[in-house]
Amino acid sequence: MVNRLRVVGVLLFAMTCAAQSAPPAADNWYSYGGDPGGTHYSSLRQITKANVGRLKEVWRFETPDDGSLETTPLIVNGTMYVVTPRQKVIALDATTGKQKWIFDSGVGNNSATRGLTWWSDGKDSRVFCAMGSYIYAIHASDGTGIKDFGSNGRIDLRENLDGARPGLAYSATSPAVVYKDLLILGGRVSETTPAAPGDERAFDVRTGQLRWTFHTVPAAGEPGSETWPPNPREWMGGANAWAGSIVDTDRGIVFIATGSAGDDFYGVHRPGNNLFSNCVIALNASTGKMLWYFQATHHDLWDSDFAAPPVLLTVNSKGKRVDAVAATNKFGFLYIFDRVTGESLFPIVETKVPASTVPGEMASPTQPVPTLPKPLNKVTLGRDEVTNRTPAMRKWAQQQWDTFLGTMQPFTPLSIDRETLISPGWKGGVEWGGMSVDPEKGILFANVNNVYSLGLLTDAAAYRLAGQGEKIYRQQCQVCHGAERLGAPPAIPSLVGLSQRLSNEDVSKVIQNGRGVMPGFTGLQNAAIENLVSYLRTGKDSPNAPPQRGGGGGQNASPNQYTFTGYRYFTDPEGYNAGGYPWGTLSAVDMNTGQYLWTVPYGEHTELAEKGLTRTGAGSHGGTVLTATGVLFGGGTEYDLKFRAFDSATGKILWTGHLPGHGAATPAVYAVNGKQYVVIATSPARGGATAKPGTAAAASVTAGTYVVFALP
Repeated sequence: MVNRLRVVGVLLFAMTCAAQSAPPAADNWYSYGGDPGGTHYSSLRQITKANVGRLKEVWRFETPDDGSLETTPLIVNGTMYVVTPRQKVIALDATTGKQKWIFDSGVGNNSATRGLTWWSDGKDSRVFCAMGSYIYAIHASDGTGIKDFGSNGRIDLRENLDGARPGLAYSATSPAVVYKDLLILGGRVSETTPAAPGDERAFDVRTGQLRWTFHTVPAAGEPGSETWPPNPREWMGGANAWAGSIVDTDRGIVFIATGSAGDDFYGVHRPGNNLFSNCVIALNASTGKMLWYFQATHHDLWDSDFAAPPVLLTVNSKGKRVDAVAATNKFGFLYIFDRVTGESLFPIVETKVPASTVPGEMASPTQPVPTLPKPLNKVTLGRDEVTNRTPAMRKWAQQQWDTFLGTMQPFTPLSIDRETLISPGWKGGVEWGGMSVDPEKGILFANVNNVYSLGLLTDAAAYRLAGQGEKIYRQQCQVCHGAERLGAPPAIPSLVGLSQRLSNEDVSKVIQNGRGVMPGFTGLQNAAIENLVSYLRTGKDSPNAPPQRGGGGGQNASPNQYTFTGYRYFTDPEGYNAGGYPWGTLSAVDMNTGQYLWTVPYGEHTELAEKGLTRTGAGSHGGTVLTATGVLFGGGTEYDLKFRAFDSATGKILWTGHLPGHGAATPAVYAVNGKQYVVIATSPARGGATAKPGTAAAASVTAGTYVVFALP
């Protein structure tokens, strides 16, 4: 007995020492959303409302690449894992920023990578990174690639898309989630037909082998296929969970929220409700079997994606505690469901909406509208609600307003002869940065964009006689850069005068590798790229390139009768939002009752603030992070160079830090050796955000930079 007690005592002592040597789990930021449920919540308590005003920058890390960052880093056991603008993965000492190792696959491009994925079984620890169409597996200890994962260390997301024609683009911008030994993710596909279906897939974390697939565009005979024309997977795509997924690890349920079907604004070729586009879907995380779904937009004609991942929280509903999942789309509609049953916790009403005037278009006669909470955004824009920034701008905006369709009627389809105003539009609502929640109190925090989009369809007949380069442009590029190649600066640059700014080689690299929000078009063949480059620079095909067959032109060209003329926004002649203030807001919503607790402007335009316009709000894509002490951190605004801490109870700004660039990413909170830190990725300043001399913002950088703050 004595010997056994000694053995037990030694074991207990060893276990205690091991526990003391490992940091608390709360010190780490293990996943993109902070935890598998995507709550953006930290239980750390060192930084409080009383002392947050003392935060100082303690270190920054300039990546070796010029360009923008949308990444939320991972922090595990004192090491920070970051991504550069060209998708190199770097491990840093989380207390000093000193580099430990770097992984460079050699195939990285300038497409956005919003985060990494961490997995460990206690012996083997891995970091997974999406690089365009590939997912790489990396040893967390030394940054070496894991050669026996997939094919020579990577999996190709363009493979194993059952039934889809080969050569279609499929990539990942948001990181995978982990459930046990599965790596689960969706991806990004083309916005126009032909497009890859947006399948959600699970891969083995050790081998990279495909374990299950959920068809978001159903195959013939599968549930939902009756809402499409025959064999939709051969031609039509989309319905992709591009913003990322979350997992209820206790129940083994993965929740995804999908985007629209292609083409985003024209659906004559896809009659029906088009399941499972625009849906919140619960899947068995082990098998991929669907448990329940809810479709927020039937037969989407407005690009009303679920642009943010869902979040898990627990609320009081009808006298009992309910484990719930919440989600929101670009329209700013906020939904909450019982995680297990899929029952909505507030009524959702099928509401009559306008019909389409486009020949052959069969818009859904009704759309589901939640009664509570009220939308996060304005869903209409009255004539008296346009900008009043100056009398001249107000007069101009009202004159323009008089010409638009849809100003006071949500779900008005696009027309052929008049521009339709979409409120809040395809850059509105909560974007990919997502929402924060207090998972136990059931309070949700969301920063949104009050922007107004303008859309128009035009007869595509003239484009069918165009050269191969122009056909590819109309098919792949026009949706963003517009029919006249004018873009929507600063987010989408104009291509007019491109030959004076970039060489043929530079343009070709951008087409192949992507840049910023633009994905790389890896499916285009060399001849197609040569013709496209020539068209962009000269308006004609290259005289040296042979005719292109497939891969973006020829047999893959869309046969649609009408085509979308490109993204436009209701902005005034000086480039500012032509709607009234605020242009961006931050809100707290009690999801127990569906009532708002507060709403405040979020962000500002630096040059307007210098003139006294300080509460305009501004566009944002990154999200917020909530701590247990009620401090809500948010960067995310793209027209100023500030990092803010808000009082989660009131929305009051408690602290403002200066950044070397735009904080257009979601922060992370962590601790090392008892000291709490907050980190945010920043992108080079653009679009009019000027820095005052003597401020930290004045030292603007061209490289993507991670900035870390802590108490003195």
